[in-house]
Amino acid sequence: MASNQPVDTSRHLRACHLCEAICGLRIELAGTEILSIKGDPDDPLSRGHICAKAVALQDIQNDPDRLRRPVRRERDGDNAGQWQEISWDEALDTVAEKLVATQLRHGADAVGVYLGNPTVHNYGMMTHQSTLFKHLPTRNRYSATSVDQLPHHLVSLWLYGHKLMLPVPDIDRSDYFLMLGANPMASNGSIWTVPDVGKRIEAFKKRGGKLLVVDPRRSETAALATEYLPIKPGSDALFLLALLHTLFEQQLAEPGRLAAFVSGLDKVADAITDFTPELAAQHTGIEAAAIRRIAGELAAAEAAICYGRMGVSTQAYGALSQWLIQLINIATGNLDRPGGSLFSTPAVDQVAGAGRGGFDRYRSRVRNLPEFDREFPAATLAEEIMTPGEGQIRSLFTGAGNPVLSTPNGRKLDQALAQLDFMVSLDPYINETTRHADIILPPTSPLEHDHYDLAFHGIAVRNTARFNAPLFEKPEGALHDWEIFSALGERVARLLNREPVAPFTPEQIIDRGLQLGPYAAAREGEAPLTLASLKQAPSGIDLGPLQSQLPQRLFTPDKTIKCDTPEPLADLDRLRSSLAEGGEGNALLLIGRRHVRSNNSWMHNYHRLVKGPDRCTLLMHPQDMAARNLADGDAATISSRVGQLRVTVESTTDIMPGVVSLPHGWGHDREGIRLSIADQHAGSSCNDITDDMALDQLSGNAAVNGVPVAVCAVS
Repeated sequence: MASNQPVDTSRHLRACHLCEAICGLRIELAGTEILSIKGDPDDPLSRGHICAKAVALQDIQNDPDRLRRPVRRERDGDNAGQWQEISWDEALDTVAEKLVATQLRHGADAVGVYLGNPTVHNYGMMTHQSTLFKHLPTRNRYSATSVDQLPHHLVSLWLYGHKLMLPVPDIDRSDYFLMLGANPMASNGSIWTVPDVGKRIEAFKKRGGKLLVVDPRRSETAALATEYLPIKPGSDALFLLALLHTLFEQQLAEPGRLAAFVSGLDKVADAITDFTPELAAQHTGIEAAAIRRIAGELAAAEAAICYGRMGVSTQAYGALSQWLIQLINIATGNLDRPGGSLFSTPAVDQVAGAGRGGFDRYRSRVRNLPEFDREFPAATLAEEIMTPGEGQIRSLFTGAGNPVLSTPNGRKLDQALAQLDFMVSLDPYINETTRHADIILPPTSPLEHDHYDLAFHGIAVRNTARFNAPLFEKPEGALHDWEIFSALGERVARLLNREPVAPFTPEQIIDRGLQLGPYAAAREGEAPLTLASLKQAPSGIDLGPLQSQLPQRLFTPDKTIKCDTPEPLADLDRLRSSLAEGGEGNALLLIGRRHVRSNNSWMHNYHRLVKGPDRCTLLMHPQDMAARNLADGDAATISSRVGQLRVTVESTTDIMPGVVSLPHGWGHDREGIRLSIADQHAGSSCNDITDDMALDQLSGNAAVNGVPVAVCAVS
């Protein structure tokens, strides 16, 4: 007989970790049942805003497909391919033994590591990797960085002396915003933590600000813009060079107070004299007069921002383009200016605590590609597994990643993973990548551990801090991700006859970071910031707007910014050569896109996020469809050098003629996955047709935007 006893309700405050916006939440519970998830109006950063992803946190918690115990895949016999639940001791012992055996038998580089995007969304994954990997000194390390934001980090290293010195657009105090290849209305900001961006744009425009969006597609953000200009994919560098050329030619460059510690702009001016607005107009589709006008507007604005994101970074000239964006901000005096681009002052300062980073200190075995920050480009992972010889990857550790769907030429990587001697995945799901693992080690769910955001406070539009306790107790027999790393590190150390080091907990690390941070001392009218004070303010603490910090914040040896960076200056010749060679003929150019209900490949197994119309469609301009006898909703084949897909075509005038768009992260149709909802909304993986050989040669980043493709009707 059902009980009529009332169930106590409670409210918990929490930050959503599912994208860079880290929005504050109010979660209502009845016992262990989540009744509602709403925005926290007292959060000083998100101000009550949330998107649909936050509401889906309850789906993650309750998902029957989410693994709660380690599983082992049988390789041989009658049960080959079947998964068996095993104990933590058996799982951890086996993984440690296999990794150490590979290292001892074949060398350190025979062990590979790939870490996915969700790694930086959960601080335990960040704080405790070293407890394992310090015993596995492989050069074969990879991550989602090289199919995403690598050019940002590389340019920051070159100009500002540190990979994490990432300037933040100060939209709340700006007058003019030039945005290229970014769609924060869908992403909630990227390399720019900016929750409630819609209202921020609205307030920006209301006070007279101008938002100019440059993108091949009239995105959700472009629809809010004061002005929208379509641009041919992959031509952003020419547009930016023409802007910078105009600033120099018309004597509009005025660094202001930056001049005291900036050098090399004159050398840059001499190097780009041939990159005129007229040249850019021939290749970008943006008229020369418009380019000159925009340069004048940037120079005349009291506080202006030039910012480019995913569409700029993941193309053939991603690093060159990001370097040019920074030079435009410097040349107009808008770097380190309120309302321009400023550096954050996070309570736990990763910039001060992490290594500066490095580039091209050694190269990959097969394709001779440069490392960045001790990682090789992910586009070379498959060949490093498949190519015999010393240093061939034989065992692979993946953490919170799905590179089969997230890196170029995913089918090739799919084949490569099947050839490994051993693979282990720290992941809560059997997905397109982890289905190849021998053992999967599932961590606790997001709501079962505490949370402090280490990564995104460093790129946030305002300085804030918050620490939240877990919503639910850790289930019996479960391990947090940091406990998994620690347990593996201890076992590997003992197998190598080394003394394991007892790790601190993540909470202790945050406590220490706060003690060493910029708010540890009492400020005027404010008490010192401590972990205890954060726990007493679960909605977060406001630490104020971004402030000018240069040159003191610079990590260059002499506290100056040298703009005449040799590497991108040399890359100008590659750009000149490509212009001489001509374009891609009649090929269509493929770009990606995001949706606010999705985040790469890891948000498709939750009903709240996949319900509604099919979002994995190929956007095409009606003109291109008519030329191929295609109608809206038709099935079509899209093909590239590396493969082909069957897709559904969606007609829209919001995309340029000659350009098509397919979202990334889909393709849940592989055999052997356990994603029951995603399987019903499989879609197509655009990375089955992006090219692993197409890279930004300067940085090694994947060029997954501007891919030449052909589209034809299904006969």
